[in-house]
Amino acid sequence: MKILYRDDDVLVCEKPYGVSSQKSDGENMLDIIRDELGVEAYVIHRLDITTSGLMVYALNKESASSLSAQIANHRFTKGYLAITHTEIGSDRETLTDYLFHDKRQNKVFVVDEHKKGAKKAILSFSLMGHGRLNGYPVSVLKVRLETGRTHQIRAQLSHFGTPLVGDKKYGARDNCKRIGLYSYMIGFMHPKTDEPMLFKQLPLDDELWKGLRFTYLE
Repeated sequence: MKILYRDDDVLVCEKPYGVSSQKSDGENMLDIIRDELGVEAYVIHRLDITTSGLMVYALNKESASSLSAQIANHRFTKGYLAITHTEIGSDRETLTDYLFHDKRQNKVFVVDEHKKGAKKAILSFSLMGHGRLNGYPVSVLKVRLETGRTHQIRAQLSHFGTPLVGDKKYGARDNCKRIGLYSYMIGFMHPKTDEPMLFKQLPLDDELWKGLRFTYLE
């Protein structure tokens, strides 16, 4: 586990690919934190098991309550890097959809806003550049969520016509065994001092991203 910051109240760390962000029967971050640091952690937000990157965990109930309130009040910032199929022409886009989570399939669908159970989902992205991965043309995006829905990035980008590489559930047709999504930025107010906290990290050591032939846009 790579740690970016730790004090008595919060832990900012990198969740590896294939590890659950919450308690599970398999390898999970709560057990890793307890075994490596000897402390109990509280889950504030989640990453899919197929997504790696930065997370923050509360280390006491007071911090958990504060950070959860920040999420509810939209004071919690999360940014992602995404590798998508095709070369996207738009420099910037804001996507607004209504999503329905079919729990039996564990899949999210873009639906009409009047469908029972539909939830509004908003994300924005900016194009970082184009590249190739395993011979396929791809785009690299910075994605920012304004809402936090299950599989939101995966479902909305697929509906936009640019599924994440490796994401077979949402329409990817390639030979990549990993989903091209990484949580590179997280920001919040420290639960005790109210000091702004912002952390960024690029996936330079990740095998998927190291295999990307990528040119940044000027």
